[in-house]
Amino acid sequence: MGNCFGSELPAPDPNPSSTNPSNLTRPSTAGTSRSYSNGDGVSGASQFSAALSDDTCQGVGGDILAISNLKIYSYSDLRSATGGFKSNTVLGVGGFGTVYKGWVDEKTLAPCKPGTGILVAIKKLNHESIQGFAEWQSEVNFLGRLSHPNLVKLLGYCWEDKELLLVYEFMQKGSLENHLFRRIGAVEPLSWDLRLKISIGAARGLAFLHTSEKQIIYRDFKASNILLDGSYNAKISDFGLAKLGPSGGDSHVTTRVMGTYGYAAPEYIATGHLYVKSDVYGFGVVLLEMLTGLRALDTTRPSNRHNLVEWVKPFLSQKRRLKTIMDARIQGQYSTKASLAAAQLSLRCLENEQKKRPSMKEVVEVLEQIAAFEKPKQLATKSAPSSASSSRHRSQLSPRSHPHQK
Repeated sequence: MGNCFGSELPAPDPNPSSTNPSNLTRPSTAGTSRSYSNGDGVSGASQFSAALSDDTCQGVGGDILAISNLKIYSYSDLRSATGGFKSNTVLGVGGFGTVYKGWVDEKTLAPCKPGTGILVAIKKLNHESIQGFAEWQSEVNFLGRLSHPNLVKLLGYCWEDKELLLVYEFMQKGSLENHLFRRIGAVEPLSWDLRLKISIGAARGLAFLHTSEKQIIYRDFKASNILLDGSYNAKISDFGLAKLGPSGGDSHVTTRVMGTYGYAAPEYIATGHLYVKSDVYGFGVVLLEMLTGLRALDTTRPSNRHNLVEWVKPFLSQKRRLKTIMDARIQGQYSTKASLAAAQLSLRCLENEQKKRPSMKEVVEVLEQIAAFEKPKQLATKSAPSSASSSRHRSQLSPRSHPHQK
């Protein structure tokens, strides 16, 4: 089949590499902001340096395209699509820059007058971003070639003078982070069933990256990087820190430590050795966040509870103690068997030794088994006598009858 990575954008970096040794960032505490590191000074193009074959490579449920089919936009195109990058079209702000709402033609993807065509998300680089070019380039090189239902779709890009922009499919429900942690009326708590659905989708996305012909290490798995479409299907976004996995019989790649406090694997923080299963640790943290409804790192909690993993790890293998940390907003929506199985899976993902963690393929299988636990319960609920109270209970159990809003 051949090696499916090669043809890439040229790599003249308009920004010098950062010399700041501080690379781990704290997770965002509000909205959709993205926590970026200062980078490792490595051009994104260097990751796709191998010769390209003519074949399309296949992974678990997805493909690595031999040739990128991204649309190339001019700066004026995207200025038109956003109505001049007006403040009322801003979707979020992060370390890379600002994300705007834009409109393009559904078939040609050509820019449209605001309010016509289909919605897209347009990310515009902040000119002061030190590692912006490298991360922008990595996004183009990875997402321009990867195709999977659980990876966000990159539609096109713009590189014009110092202007760097990316155009993505629009994800109607925003980030998982917003739904888990924003305590505002417009965002209803995610039900247990939706949390399982999102977990399975995100796990499938990581499994695809890890099992493709050339393994890809995502490196920054966290709730703010999981986006949700209108049906709460999870898609992994932000490939600015992604790296190709080890080759030539190596077990890891060595790189400067980058990522987000609370999610980065301990062996990576300690040594700079990045393993495929370093991603599994990050997944375990996010799964724990979904079970508890608590952030991975929160300095407003008592000092001995700042780090979620360190605090709740002892609770995860005991039924009675587990009940005390489960998110109260989903109480009564899951079986003890299912919650304990999910907690024990997160515990396995959070093993200090990377070799002891399960593969993402195994994680997917376990999560699907947990979802199967709940099917008999859902069928029994649907066949129960109708009443006001049982109707309310059904609305919590079934994501189809529980219209969450962003």
